[in-house]
Amino acid sequence: MDILSIIIIGIGLAMDCFAVSISKGIHAKRYFFWLTFRMAFLFGLFQAIMPLIGYFAGAGFAEYVKSIDHWLAFGLLSLIGGKMIVEGFKPIDPDSDKTVNPFSWTSILSLSLATSIDAFATGIVFIPFPTVIWRAVAIIGLISFIFTFIGMFIGVHFGKRFHLKVEMFGGFILIGIGLKILIEHLINHY
Repeated sequence: MDILSIIIIGIGLAMDCFAVSISKGIHAKRYFFWLTFRMAFLFGLFQAIMPLIGYFAGAGFAEYVKSIDHWLAFGLLSLIGGKMIVEGFKPIDPDSDKTVNPFSWTSILSLSLATSIDAFATGIVFIPFPTVIWRAVAIIGLISFIFTFIGMFIGVHFGKRFHLKVEMFGGFILIGIGLKILIEHLINHY
C-alpha cells in the first residue's frame, strides 16, 4: 500500500473527528486553544491506536483470510463508509449536548472512542501490508489531530452559517479506497 492510499484512508477516518469538532466548535462559541489541543490529541491518539489493535487482532487470522483479504478490505471499508454516509443524512440536533460540559474529560474520551471504532475495523485492511502498519498508524493519528483543530476553528467561526455534512464525504472516500484495493488485487492476480 502506498503513502497516498494511507493518507486518503486517514482523511476518510478523520471525517468523524472533523464533524464532531465542528459541532463542538459551534457549541463553544469561542476558540479555546488548550481545550482544542486536548480534544485533538485524544482524537488523534485513539484514531492511531485503534487500527493498530485491529491489525494485531486480525493478524492472527491472516493465514485464513489471505485469499479473500482484498474482498474483506473492500467490504469493511464499504460498510464503514456506508454507515458514515447514512449518518450524514441524519439531522443535527443543536441542543443535543447543552446539559453536559462539551469539553469535559468524560465527554471527550467517550467521543474519542466513538469516533475511532471505524478505525479499529480499518486495521484489518493493513494485514496484507505489514511493512506499513506503523507508518499508517502515525499518519492516521496525525491527520485526525490536524482535522480536529481545523474542525474546531470552522465550527467556531463558520459552523452556524453552513450546515456541513462531512461524514458523507468521508464515507465516499473510504468506499473509494476499498474499491481501489479490490481493483488493484483483481488486476494483479488475473
